[in-house]
Amino acid sequence: MKRNSIAHLRQEDAIEIARGLALLFLLMWRPATARCQQSPKAIPPQPKSTVIAGVTWDQHRFHKADGDTWQMTWAADGNLYAAVGDSQYSPLNFWRIVTKDSTKPNKSAVLLVDNTPFDCAVYCKDVTHAQSDPKIRVSIKPAGLLSVNGTLYLSVETMNYGDNPAFNRQHNLNGWIVTSTDFGKTWNREATPMTFFKGRLASAEFLEFGKDYAGARDDYVYAYFTSADNGQSYWDNGDCLLLGRVPKGKILQRDVWEFYKGLAREGQPLWTKDEGEAAPVFRYPRMTSEDHVSYNSGIRRYILANYGFHDENLNPRPNHQLPDYQSNCPSQLTLFEAPEPWGPWSLFYRDDAAGHCGTYSASFPTAFMSADGKTMWMVSSGTFEDYNFTLEKVSLELATAP
Repeated sequence: MKRNSIAHLRQEDAIEIARGLALLFLLMWRPATARCQQSPKAIPPQPKSTVIAGVTWDQHRFHKADGDTWQMTWAADGNLYAAVGDSQYSPLNFWRIVTKDSTKPNKSAVLLVDNTPFDCAVYCKDVTHAQSDPKIRVSIKPAGLLSVNGTLYLSVETMNYGDNPAFNRQHNLNGWIVTSTDFGKTWNREATPMTFFKGRLASAEFLEFGKDYAGARDDYVYAYFTSADNGQSYWDNGDCLLLGRVPKGKILQRDVWEFYKGLAREGQPLWTKDEGEAAPVFRYPRMTSEDHVSYNSGIRRYILANYGFHDENLNPRPNHQLPDYQSNCPSQLTLFEAPEPWGPWSLFYRDDAAGHCGTYSASFPTAFMSADGKTMWMVSSGTFEDYNFTLEKVSLELATAP
């Protein structure tokens, strides 16, 4: 009887222990599930820069022309050129920026070259069937612009203004590259097929070096791709940047493009032609947007300008989440530097309420950088009075010698 009683007690104890473990599992599992469903806060995970110690902005901002998302390059004729979105009754037009004194780009003449280089009836199409509802209106936007050996390469993308009400990001559907050999007066719109880039590669932003690609690190052209964890590409509030490269004489050959997939044990980058193996070079969940990178030769650092939209509690919230411009601001501007195009990236500036209302599409043209790299000019756009070519001077304080 005693042995049976002990056995009976042990069975009861085992049952109670099992119930306790089950309850503990539920208590631990439920909060974790809740955390997985919540969006991360708009707090960049990258470490602070040990190269750039401080940033001083000029007290004045300068505005010219009209339109947003100014994708710029320094061309062979010495001028800068820009592809611009949504201005003068056109979804995409093309401009020339004439600057006689690179230390005073605020004095530049910003001149329209072609107001309608693309016929929306022909090119505003979701040719890859990427959007959830085929009835949603499709438009076209510039993604990147680069001058190499006298030819302009313009990366364009078809897009919509959101097809997921739960997190309504501007969705990039597919992208391709067109070319011009006369500084934007005429274009070869069939230089590549409209399906050249798709999925998470739908938006290609070229890495900028010097005039007509002078001072490049090697014989490759590099491009960043704004990507999301769901395999798509978005203009705002994505998750990461991928990096591709191609020999500069073969930019229009899709099968030659290769993508960064990580570092070898010796620290050298590994490349693959399989886009499915591409690994992020920059990651900021739900706050990585259509970013631009330029090389500051004076301090020997790559400069990345990132933006993302959020609410008053720093919860990521896309630009088009709410109607009537209610979610256009604030935006967060974060600036990063790295020794290589693939990183590692370090944060040197953060503004959680950038511009007047939602600064976005920021870049630092190499033509406007001082020889020592300590002075740069940021070109950006924003909502309302910043919906144009907005210029602002920035001075860098270095922590260490470049």
